[in-house]
Amino acid sequence: MKSLPAIEWDSALIQKYNYSGPRYTSYPTALEFSQEYDDAAFATATRRYPERPLSLYVHIPFCHKLCYFCGCNKIVTRHGAKVDDYLDTLAREIRARAPLFAGRHVSQMHWGGGTPTFLSVAQTARLMALLREHFSFAADAELFIEIDPRDIPLDLIDDLQRQGFNRISVGVQDFNGEVQRLINREQDEALIFGLIERATRLGFRSTNIDLIYGLPRQTRDRFAYTLQRVIALGPQRLSVFNYAHMPSLFAAQRKFKDADLPDAGQKLALLQHSIMTLTDASYQFIGMDHFARPDDELALAQLAGRLHRNFQGYTTQGECDLLGLGLSAISMIGDHYAQNQKVMRSYRDAVERQGNGLWRGVALSRDDCLRRDVIKALICQFRLDFNVIETAYGIQFTDYFAEDLAQMAPLVEDGLVTMSAGALEITTRGRLLVRNICMCFDAYLRASQRQRQFSRVI
Repeated sequence: MKSLPAIEWDSALIQKYNYSGPRYTSYPTALEFSQEYDDAAFATATRRYPERPLSLYVHIPFCHKLCYFCGCNKIVTRHGAKVDDYLDTLAREIRARAPLFAGRHVSQMHWGGGTPTFLSVAQTARLMALLREHFSFAADAELFIEIDPRDIPLDLIDDLQRQGFNRISVGVQDFNGEVQRLINREQDEALIFGLIERATRLGFRSTNIDLIYGLPRQTRDRFAYTLQRVIALGPQRLSVFNYAHMPSLFAAQRKFKDADLPDAGQKLALLQHSIMTLTDASYQFIGMDHFARPDDELALAQLAGRLHRNFQGYTTQGECDLLGLGLSAISMIGDHYAQNQKVMRSYRDAVERQGNGLWRGVALSRDDCLRRDVIKALICQFRLDFNVIETAYGIQFTDYFAEDLAQMAPLVEDGLVTMSAGALEITTRGRLLVRNICMCFDAYLRASQRQRQFSRVI
């Protein structure tokens, strides 16, 4: 089966360009969201592309136990009653938002968190029934849920299937016992294998495994074991995330001893070995931290030029409007981004006051949309045809982006990018540094000192 050529590892260039930058799940990034954005603007956005299908993101913020590495928006609790209160608020938001999307079909849904499987079987059924009551789901919709493989029974997979879920992502992070203990995430390897095997037997369309490199006491040999166990699991997709150590923002990370954390060189060695191991096992490097089997929809979409990226990462359904529901959830509606309140009390108060949790957002300018499409093409396809942008926006590419292309000159000289009269192409040497290449087209980053607010690119 045809696939993209393997990436080329160049340690000197990676070290040279391994500075901070956005992940570009959106352009502009969330740093440009404003609290001046209001519900009238959101309503206007829903009328921009009424023919688009709908993707739903539902945020479930609850976790049984705190993972010390985590930077997600979560609430650690053992009280299931808090979920019922949250579902009451979420129900009000769903009822208020759904009429804005009447006539649209939901082709995709993602439950994230937090820990969506914190919900009981009855609570999961309640929320799913509420969503089906107020939205029209396509018969072949992708229904995706994130799973924490601790504190759950094996037959949870059967309950999820009965609710219609057909894709799962299991957060593993690392299979080494000492690493698990240090990050406060000890889990049963046999249960994880059982979950994946059962999901495959029940006909789930896709399974994903999340790993993190750069955690305390990780070594190449220890992480090599984790990779081999994951390859034995055989998921269709893999995410291998870089641990971003930001203890000033996330208090639990202060529990890690600096001496236990891999240094920059050791982290790069972990990543290099991970890429080599996974590509040798026939996984395709999709981009940044994502891998997929060559016959997976992500890999096929990338080859066909149909891959997209949003706040959930890479996706095959980029032509949807994305509606975020729940605490901190982000929507991408028309040419607008909007985010809900991030603090539970503020979210609840906003829903009671206005029927939704809207906190902030941004309406994209024509220049924003143009640069968004350029960045998306680079980060998804590793290639940009000037003619596509010129036809869509009525510009002359090299004139419009003269300043941006000048910024890219050192990257071209270093062999990360090749540029012809009509296209940019990211080389096999440059694919790991795609974020740096996208940054050349980021007008907000260039006009401010915001680069320091992001994690390193590798």
